[in-house]
Amino acid sequence: MKTPVVFLLCISVFPGFSQGRVVGRDEAGFAECNVFFPGQVPPEGFTQPFHVKICQQYNKEPRFATLYSTKDKIPLYSAFKHTKPSQSEEESWLVEPQIDDPENDLQEMVHEADIAGTVANLGANQALTSDYVGSGYERGLLNPSLLNEEDFQMATYTLTNAVPLSPSVSKSWHRDIGKVVEQALVPHCSKDHLYLLAGAIPSKARVKGKLSVPETLWLAACCDAPEGWSLGIVKNTNDDTSLADLTVRELEKKLLIGVHLFKGSCGEDNQSQEKTRAILQAVSQVRSGEQARASDSQEAKESGLVRKVAGIIAAPFIKLLELLIYVLVELVKYVFYFLWLVVKRVGGTVLDGVCNLWNGVVSYLKNITMVLISIPYDVGRVIVNIFMGFLRIVEDVAALTYQILRIPVGFVLHLAAFPYHSICAIPSVLKDMANGIGGTFSLVIDATATILHGFYYLACHIVKRFVPKASSDD
Repeated sequence: MKTPVVFLLCISVFPGFSQGRVVGRDEAGFAECNVFFPGQVPPEGFTQPFHVKICQQYNKEPRFATLYSTKDKIPLYSAFKHTKPSQSEEESWLVEPQIDDPENDLQEMVHEADIAGTVANLGANQALTSDYVGSGYERGLLNPSLLNEEDFQMATYTLTNAVPLSPSVSKSWHRDIGKVVEQALVPHCSKDHLYLLAGAIPSKARVKGKLSVPETLWLAACCDAPEGWSLGIVKNTNDDTSLADLTVRELEKKLLIGVHLFKGSCGEDNQSQEKTRAILQAVSQVRSGEQARASDSQEAKESGLVRKVAGIIAAPFIKLLELLIYVLVELVKYVFYFLWLVVKRVGGTVLDGVCNLWNGVVSYLKNITMVLISIPYDVGRVIVNIFMGFLRIVEDVAALTYQILRIPVGFVLHLAAFPYHSICAIPSVLKDMANGIGGTFSLVIDATATILHGFYYLACHIVKRFVPKASSDD
């Protein structure tokens, strides 16, 4: 999972955005991170000089506390309070410069790449990302990120909160702890009174000769309430399915001599037996689920072996079947290719014929259209001629009237001559009308002839295209 860009920018621009302050030996407990312990009293008995107390902060607020071993280069425990399950998970791993270089001015956790060359003895007392690369181990969180949200979750991604675990153990540890806290602890204690310690017991096994591989992971829970209780959980890192419950005192005996995890053992002597049975029953259900999951995994491995043997036996038959399928596919492919060629040739011929027919129809329609357009023009021309003849008559009448009004004698003469001029104009008008009517009949005859000619041309073209020519002998 990629580191959010905004998160990186905030770390590099704003000092103190993400802090993991190394607590001084002259300070009481874990300083401001004492709030993560019941009664604000941290565990007792961790007094070695290579034990470093860290108050893990984020956004200038304490998020959890960690006791780190610079000898084993892993955290011995992280103390935290459950917030609520996270809906998403984004990794952004940080290191603590002050563990390797106490005189360094950097007071906050930073990315390893951002301080290369600026911190003396970087990696001498703590784990680095390069220690995990290619090792086969994952960075397993003691304070699981999935039990936190938002800023509390972001604060968990520090190498001072991580121990080397195999992928399967890391996955089962976080899954089991998440279920134990959610299903067994939280229902029987409010979040304000529930205190959690998650730790690791180092072994002599080393990753790249540097990081100690834990032999045991443990969880201690304390419900600091009037009817309080406490509980311990241990997990063997050599067995993915191991998950055992025990009392806090029994857990303390597995740790260093003189260790006391909770002040007064968190009411272990007078805790409610009913709550204890309910909690242990819920833990047992989680353990049963883990064992059932392991059984299913084993059955899956065995069935996988059977399938593998069957696969080896069936391999030659499968190869033969694949060959037959290949031949059949190739045969079908060539058949379809041949059919495609046939369809292409026939379709090409048909398309050519259709195109030629289309061109003939378009030409015929074009000619018909031109003729039909010319008919209204000729009719209009005849109407204009008739109208012009009528205008001539009107003009003559007007001229005659003018002359009559101008000269009385001339009026009489013109009046006597009027019938003559009118009768002489009638032949001219009739002639123009006859010309118009004759033009109309001529246009109709021309249009009919053009249509017949178009049909004749189309029929000849079709006959020439589709009727084979007669041989010379015929």
